[in-house]
Amino acid sequence: MPSASGRLLRRGKVAAVLLALLQANALVMDVDANCAAIDEAAGAAAAAGAAVLLTPELFPTGYAPGRVRAELKPAALPGIRAKLAGIARRHGIGLVYSLPRVSTQGEWHISATLVDAAGNNLLTYDKVHLFGPDERAAFHPAARPPAVVNFLGIPTSMVICYDVEFPESVRAAAVAGAELLLVPTALAHGFDDVPQVLLRARALESQLTIAYANHTGVEEGCRFLGGSVIAGPDGTLLAGAGADPRLVYAEVDEGAAARARNQIPYLAERRPDVYRSWDS
Repeated sequence: MPSASGRLLRRGKVAAVLLALLQANALVMDVDANCAAIDEAAGAAAAAGAAVLLTPELFPTGYAPGRVRAELKPAALPGIRAKLAGIARRHGIGLVYSLPRVSTQGEWHISATLVDAAGNNLLTYDKVHLFGPDERAAFHPAARPPAVVNFLGIPTSMVICYDVEFPESVRAAAVAGAELLLVPTALAHGFDDVPQVLLRARALESQLTIAYANHTGVEEGCRFLGGSVIAGPDGTLLAGAGADPRLVYAEVDEGAAARARNQIPYLAERRPDVYRSWDS
């Protein structure tokens, strides 16, 4: 394994990145306790050689859209972000965290941020598809497509939870060049087919690795599924979790997406002009 600075693994001539997913139970509106849980997980993941730790949707605040909107002060957000960046920097590991973001127009969005091992912001994404009346009452749906950054040699993008259930979101990331899609989520108990079936189909059809980190336990009356997964660009299940809190690991090599896309060129053989004519 590499050092805790989150470096590439080498398997012969193939470079690989070790991903870590945190599956855990957050305490609603106890930011200090939730950040402490991320801190502990980041230390363990870095010690295992992981290059990045992916945490669930709204984990620093707990998943409770109404309470988050009512109780969280926008002025507190920069301090929370600085604390999370400090965790990444202290442990030398990339980190994906999800928090509200308040736009200059005063709109509240559910966001996700990727910081590198030095705590520098690499990528931010705002959730496009809000799920259920609680989210829609507390947050505003975004409209920007997922962007892509080079993270340790792998073109990387993000979407959030319900977004990944729409093929358009994942395909937009893939067409933009993404080969790794990081997905913080808050999936309730009873939706087992999402991680077990849909995530693997999304990975296969857009030929990229998808890492999906979920809550577990009960928060504000919602029982979460757990079931965090990492699926490869050929639809292979690389790692999966049950219902218990844990860290989930899988290696992703930087050539996996290219091999899948060369074998069956779904992206190259799309016919978007024809598809647009079907809408007329």
